[in-house]
Amino acid sequence: MPGTAPELSRRTVVVMTAGGLNPTIVVQHLAKSGLDVHIVLENPGGKGEITRRRARKLGWVTALGQLGTMIAARLLRRLADRRVAELLSRHSLDRVLPETVPIHPVTSINAAETQDVIGQIRPGAILLVSTRLMSARQLAAMPCPVINLHAGINPNYRGQMGGYWSLHENDRQNFGATLHLVDAGTDTGGTLYEVRTRPERSDFISTYPLLLTISALEITRRSVEDALDGRLSPKIPHGPSALRFPPTLWSWLWCGVTRRIW
Repeated sequence: MPGTAPELSRRTVVVMTAGGLNPTIVVQHLAKSGLDVHIVLENPGGKGEITRRRARKLGWVTALGQLGTMIAARLLRRLADRRVAELLSRHSLDRVLPETVPIHPVTSINAAETQDVIGQIRPGAILLVSTRLMSARQLAAMPCPVINLHAGINPNYRGQMGGYWSLHENDRQNFGATLHLVDAGTDTGGTLYEVRTRPERSDFISTYPLLLTISALEITRRSVEDALDGRLSPKIPHGPSALRFPPTLWSWLWCGVTRRIW
């Protein structure tokens, strides 16, 4: 009928991301599963913007300490290259996006232009992997379920560095990842699936996210397919809830030297 919006595509999923290795392997896995995958690629937030936002919440000393850890982790990525290569080889993954996957650049997942892109694609599901938080206003404008791949077990390891914090708190049995629906909070939406794994001696703060992403590939696919098929069954996560941030440089170094948790 004239004026009727086009139906959502039952096999199309949009992966929203700021780029990087983790979303790349997720896209590879979904594409190999036969899904029609599109990427909405946003500009990553600058370190200055992120630090100022954290300083308003946590204070400048803590925010600068967290920035120091992020810089150190980036500098140590060369040390992680052997472990990264081992993980990719073990799981038959590589660092290159499939050529068949369309990429739609946007300034931010919260921009008006993103709504236009989604309106053109009409996906049956949206998956967030390594992005900004989606605003409540933008979330309300999405025409389909929005799912997040979170490298931590909710609700105790919401936010960032969930794998690291589970080890830091002697909670190794909860070193894992969560697929959950996105709501107005930070990793507070209903849980769809969880997976737990064990880090090896060669893993540290620069490889935990990749290890968790690889461990979560199958539940990521399952979550997307559940959304496409209309059989999502979110569950309220139970237990203590805590919003995590990267450790400060001095606390990370202290934990590494005294407890060998890097």
